[in-house]
Amino acid sequence: MKFTRTLALTTALTMASALPGTSLDLSSMTDDERNAFRDEVRAYLMDNPEVLMEAIGVLEQRQADAQETMDADLVRVNAKALFDDGFSHVAGNPEGDITIVEFVDYQCGYCRKSYEVVQELLEKDNGIRLVLKEFPILSEASMLSARFAIAGQQLFGEDAYAKLHDALITVRGPVTTDSLVKLGNDLGLDGQAIADGMDDPEVDAILAENRALGQRLQISGTPAFVMHDTMARGYMPLEQMEQIIATKREES
Repeated sequence: MKFTRTLALTTALTMASALPGTSLDLSSMTDDERNAFRDEVRAYLMDNPEVLMEAIGVLEQRQADAQETMDADLVRVNAKALFDDGFSHVAGNPEGDITIVEFVDYQCGYCRKSYEVVQELLEKDNGIRLVLKEFPILSEASMLSARFAIAGQQLFGEDAYAKLHDALITVRGPVTTDSLVKLGNDLGLDGQAIADGMDDPEVDAILAENRALGQRLQISGTPAFVMHDTMARGYMPLEQMEQIIATKREES
């Protein structure tokens, strides 16, 4: 019986695939033929459930390949905004052979976890150029922190931003304007001056640019990374980041 079902299914699919550019058209069958075909397909799949898993695997791989191709196109189209926008802080080696762009929210637990991984990566690999994009999406505290970091960068430069970034990604407790002023002062900066600059139009413009870029790249969460021409959404362990970097170097 199993052989008969398999033969019937194989024959039906073979007949369908024999017509170039067409697919199996159940509407051309009679009701009895259509019902019989469906019964045979169901019976075959019940007898061979592993076929479903195989088909799902193929589908998932095709979807992953399509997503990878689409992501590469998005990166290519938005390369200037990603890698050389003129305002995002650059860490690591500015002349590195591999650029990583990170979209970060200071209140994101996985961003904080990723911070430790990225720091270790920069210590191990001096060929990494890291571009940081403020992408506050979780809360008002996220927005306050991002504004404070950008305002500090605008007022006191890249070294000040680096200090603020390291502090904001590791700070614990409620985030308020007063707590941010204290944090700035503790870092040897003028915390009140930074707070006074948080609503500067230039800060608004940078946040708007990052938000629009994230939307174009279909980024809806943090952390999100662009590694050369590869999009990576979500936290990644060090080994995975290193593997992607090694692959990109081989391709270059």
